[in-house]
Amino acid sequence: MSRKICVVTGTRAEFGLLRWLMQEVQATPGLELQVLATGMHLSPEFGLTYREIEQAGFTLDAKVEMLLSADTSTAVTKSMGLGLIGFADAYARLAPDLIVLLGDRFEIFAAAAAALIAGIPVAHLHGGETTEGAFDEALRHSITKMAHLHFVAAEDYRRRVIQLGEQPERVFLVGGLGIDAIQRLTLLERDALEASLDFKLGPRNLLVTFHPVTLEGQSSAQQMAELLAALGQLKDTHLIFTMPNADTGGRELAAMVDAFVATHPNARVYASLGQLRYLSCMKLVDGVVGNSSSGLAEAPSMGIGTVNIGDRQKGRLQAASVIDCPPEREAISGAIQRLYVPDFRAALPTTSNPYGDGGASTKIVQIIKDHPLVGILKKSFYDLAANSKTP
Repeated sequence: MSRKICVVTGTRAEFGLLRWLMQEVQATPGLELQVLATGMHLSPEFGLTYREIEQAGFTLDAKVEMLLSADTSTAVTKSMGLGLIGFADAYARLAPDLIVLLGDRFEIFAAAAAALIAGIPVAHLHGGETTEGAFDEALRHSITKMAHLHFVAAEDYRRRVIQLGEQPERVFLVGGLGIDAIQRLTLLERDALEASLDFKLGPRNLLVTFHPVTLEGQSSAQQMAELLAALGQLKDTHLIFTMPNADTGGRELAAMVDAFVATHPNARVYASLGQLRYLSCMKLVDGVVGNSSSGLAEAPSMGIGTVNIGDRQKGRLQAASVIDCPPEREAISGAIQRLYVPDFRAALPTTSNPYGDGGASTKIVQIIKDHPLVGILKKSFYDLAANSKTP
């Protein structure tokens, strides 16, 4: 009898990380893949990216509509409530043996909470990480406590999950999932990418993604205004923007980007690039700018620099190719200028990525295929004091 593995995905970026894992589950005897799409995937505003899942060769076994047409804290909270209802119905119908969740977003928290009540084991990917500038920090650690198998990207994160009381034998160091995509995809060359984007690259090019900061004193809009002021000074640089996530305040940021692009012919914005175009852009630009985790997890393996703005990613492991700066226009401008310093650029090809060298998907599938699930729901807290030190 096949073990039914239900993979939940709510965003384009998350699917890009999960895709190779899903393919391996699909191809592994003894495993049956179930795909549940939710969140931004089902929103016209964010490009109806569930179609990218289907175009990649997957069948959607369930859709959970949960996003309201607003991004206030009240709307996001209500969306989580809708998600709980939808996940409860979907799990009852699909009857999965194991649910696979990645990361820290509010829809994934709802998916984990529904699984907890339904008594379905959860495998959590990329736990133990920290992002001090967003409420995702608390959601991620909460999901860890609702999960039963943990697949982490670095040794520091393995220790942190154990520090949260999880049994060491259930915490597996596999590396970052994003590196698998870099290794497996045949990326577009410059002419093909320009044709796909309907946008010509310039003498210099930057890929820009800035998401809401939900726990910082300065508002997301204020920080975006500083970033756009810095970018507006770059006359010889072409700018490729991806839209912010559906977090609190995201629509205001999207409107600001649209207004900027409307008055800057050297800039273009895309609701969803998809993984192939996104990574192809990353290969061809001079650097990534903003506060997306991809600048820390994937960019170092592409041999490009990252300007990481503000505290949204504060606490994550960083390669030497990452330039941190406060959300102030002068500091952002200075960090962008550093991307082009010869000594900095010369060191990029040999940058070591703290998230590993790839192969995470294969390692995860090998474990979820064979790991016993009987009795896994009842967890005992692993107390560091009682066990003298973190293993």
